[in-house]
Amino acid sequence: MSTITDILNNSRTVAIVGLSANPERPSFVVGKYLKEHGYKIIPVNPGEKIILDETSYPDLAAIPENIDLVDIFRKPEDVLPIVRQAIQTGAKAVWMQEGVVNEEAAAEARKASLKVVMDKCIRKEHVKLHGGEV
Repeated sequence: MSTITDILNNSRTVAIVGLSANPERPSFVVGKYLKEHGYKIIPVNPGEKIILDETSYPDLAAIPENIDLVDIFRKPEDVLPIVRQAIQTGAKAVWMQEGVVNEEAAAEARKASLKVVMDKCIRKEHVKLHGGEV
C-alpha cells in the first residue's frame, strides 16, 4: 500500500494548518471536500474563530484531541516549526500541499516515524483513489 493510500484510508482526524475562511482559497475547498467525505477537520488559523462550522485553533498545540494527519497550507519556509509541533502532538502523518516542499521538515518527520507526503493536493489524491471529479 502506498503512503498516500495508507494516509487517506487510515486518517480520520485532519488538522488543516492555514485553513482559510475564504471560499475562494484552495485550503477552504480542500477542507470542505475532506469534511464532506467523512474526515473530521480541525482548522488551524489564529486569525479565525470558526471555519466550516468547526472551531479554529491558533496552533497544533492548542488542539485538545488526537490528530491523525496534519495538512499544511503554508509557505515552505514556515513548515519546519509546524512539523515539529505535529511530532510533539503525536500526529501520525504530515501532508504538505502542492507547491510546499521542505526536505528538512520531511526528514525530521520521518525520523520521528511520521508518514510524509510533499507537493501533492490531498483532494486530488483522494479523488484519484476513490474516483470522482477533481
